[in-house]
Formats: sequence, C-alpha cells, structure tokens
Amino acid sequence: MVSLNPPVCNFGQPAVDFDLLGVDGKRYTLANSAGKNGLLVMFICNHCPYVKAIKTRLVDDCRELLQYGINTIAIQSNDTENYPEDSFERMMEEAKLFNFPFPYVLDETQEVAKAYGAVCTPDFFGFNADLELQYRGRFDAAGRRQSEENHPRDLFNAMKLIAETGEGPKEQIASIGCSIKWFPQESI
Repeated sequence: MVSLNPPVCNFGQPAVDFDLLGVDGKRYTLANSAGKNGLLVMFICNHCPYVKAIKTRLVDDCRELLQYGINTIAIQSNDTENYPEDSFERMMEEAKLFNFPFPYVLDETQEVAKAYGAVCTPDFFGFNADLELQYRGRFDAAGRRQSEENHPRDLFNAMKLIAETGEGPKEQIASIGCSIKWFPQESI
C-alpha cells in the first residue's frame, strides 16, 4: 500500500463534468449532482484502510451537509480486475451497508479521476455553488486512527463555510490515502 498526499487546492478551478453509472442504476452528471450551495466530489473505494477508518463519520458528515445545500458524490476509480473488493457489485453492497446518503458511482475508464487529478483514496474536491474548487484537503486530523470527540472536522467545516460564503478556508491540510489503483500500462 502506497500512501500519497494530493496537491493543495487550486482555488477557482472549475469542476469537470462526468456521466457515470451509480450503484442504484441511475446515471449521474455534474448538473444533476450539484446542490444549491455546492458539491463535494470525493474519490473513495471499498478496500482502502484510510477510507474504511472514516466511512461512518464521512457518511454522517455528508448527511449533515445536505442541510447546508451541499450534495456529495462518491466516485470509485480503482482497477476492479486487480482489486475485486472495489467491484461494482461490492460497491452496491457497501452503499447499502453504510446507507450512503450520496450516489456511489463507478469511473470504469478512470477518465474522471484523471480529469480531476485525483491521486488517492480518499481525495476530496469541494466546490461552491458556481462549481469552483474551494477545498482540497483532509477529512480530519485522525487519518486512519480512531477519531477523538474534539478533533476538528476539517472537511465538514470547510464545506459548511463554502455553503455560507462561497469560499473555502485559505489554510488547508492535504488529505492522505492509498494511491488510486490505475490500470496497468501496456508495454510498447
């Protein structure tokens, strides 16, 4: 397992459109995913220990963000042939088990992850109502450890600020996670 940190926020970068199949059988695009005050695009998967460590808290925070007009979409971009735990069928099971309050979609070609510049799971992209990037940071300080009650909720607080002001925090700490499992490169 390789741990990576994504780059810091490129404030104002426009969200990239997508058209991806969700585990509920519906197709999701940027237009039908955005909330009135913004959108959290997150790259996650089933097998990553960083994602597993935060999943319950992440689901709770995303559910709470709906009250602020922030929608969320979870994109799974890993190579499912070499990482079968991340298969579409397993994604369906995971979404049901954790009662995801957001669409969980498969980036089968990995083109969306590449377009966003995603590098790890989890990798968070927080957009305002104009779909301009305002947050690209960590979930919280706990990482893979058990969160303490008094840990600042970095992602939640940033997205709440974006909902209220249209702008994310100027100081952001990069997320950390497992590398996205890219398809093997064909040798020439």
